[in-house]
Amino acid sequence: MGDDTRRNMALFPIGIVMKLTDLTARQIRYYEQNDLIQPARTEGKQRLFSFNDVDRLLEIKALIEKGLNIAGIKQVLQLNDPTPVQTEITTTSETKRKEMSDKDLHQLLRQQIMYRNATRHGEGALIRGELSRFFH
Repeated sequence: MGDDTRRNMALFPIGIVMKLTDLTARQIRYYEQNDLIQPARTEGKQRLFSFNDVDRLLEIKALIEKGLNIAGIKQVLQLNDPTPVQTEITTTSETKRKEMSDKDLHQLLRQQIMYRNATRHGEGALIRGELSRFFH
């Protein structure tokens, strides 16, 4: 399985994303309503987020801390990634997600944080800094 496919797998429910990003459920839903993120939905309408979604939420959080409003954030995100990939639930990814134990998911998360090659200026450092507290 390629890294792009792995990073776009719908894996994390909103509770885990809240812990990883220090955002509230309301903030995450607000960003979704404003088309800043596009998490996948299960048949029961539960949101599932990918590594790419978590990265984007951390980027949004950093931009808000710098004083940008939603319109400014949309412009910055569009410049950085003009065609964001929507997180999807495929038969393969859903089967894989259900087979993964918490330990497997934790290991995959650690791998993505520690070994990911940043393509944008300082992005890798931001993600490692924000998410490193997840690992004790």
